[in-house]
Amino acid sequence: MNTVLVTGGAGYIGSHTVQQLVARGDRVVVIDNLSTGFREAVHPAAIFVEGNVGDRALVARTLDTWRVNAVLHFAAHTVVPESVCDPLRYYDNNTCNTRDLLASCAAAGVDKFIFSSTAAVYGNTDDGVADEDTPTRPANPYGSSKLMSETMLRDWSATGAMRHVILRYFNVAGCDPLGRIGHSAPHATLLVKVVCEHAVGKRDRVAIYGTDYATPDGTGIRDYIHVDDLAAAHLRALDHLRDGGASLTLNCGYGHGYSVREVIDAVTRVGGHALNVVELPRRPGDIAMLIARSDRLRQVLGWQPCHDDLDFIVRTALDWEHHLVASRRPQVSAA
Repeated sequence: MNTVLVTGGAGYIGSHTVQQLVARGDRVVVIDNLSTGFREAVHPAAIFVEGNVGDRALVARTLDTWRVNAVLHFAAHTVVPESVCDPLRYYDNNTCNTRDLLASCAAAGVDKFIFSSTAAVYGNTDDGVADEDTPTRPANPYGSSKLMSETMLRDWSATGAMRHVILRYFNVAGCDPLGRIGHSAPHATLLVKVVCEHAVGKRDRVAIYGTDYATPDGTGIRDYIHVDDLAAAHLRALDHLRDGGASLTLNCGYGHGYSVREVIDAVTRVGGHALNVVELPRRPGDIAMLIARSDRLRQVLGWQPCHDDLDFIVRTALDWEHHLVASRRPQVSAA
């Protein structure tokens, strides 16, 4: 039986991917230390192991016990401003732990690996658009930590011991349309989640960081992809490797973007009431615009998005925030 290890499978993107893997009949093992993930987000049919992917003994036992033959690696720190303030923490967790996970996979003979990377590896591009051949110039330690992991993975695959797919995420947003799981992490920094938190009263305002970018409305523009479409890309990548496909690096985005103001307007429109918006200076590590060219993902893996609609993305995120308010009654916090 095909068994997949999903690291960080209790987190936002990992839990949505686990849900889709289980639904189609894969046996799934999740390793998560629950530092930012939630045990209840893991599908009940998945096998759960609490721990850190840098714990080589734990990972070795897990790979051997469940005869894992493919790994989907999500576990990482992902907050750009935090990476600027504490870069060594990011290199330790994102880069060093990935190295240890690869060593464990090598020892166990795991030969298929899908890596959760990021568009942050590109940094500032000449025109705000990136394809997979765009030079990588990370503007923050988060992007650098992921790029280092990509290099290790490519070098190990070059030995012939492993094949991999690197998926470079653009801005992930939204939640399970059926409301079963969502983005629950506290102190989130992803824009759609932050604005939706404000819309349901969990934050007393929403901040725009930078209104002087060289964009039509002066605010940053990003390519937003619904989490379910992103999860589906992982399943396509896994099938590609199972079918003997070669190693790949692929962008995951829709190929168009929205500004910060447009996202706020969408939440206002879907939520039905005005928001308290404040304008603040730019944050270190932020860039003006980044849009994906994702033709390779569509052509090579046959991936087609199902939820390429900003209002739909916002609606699923807002529905989840209402669910969290009803179930947890969180306190109001500043943006």
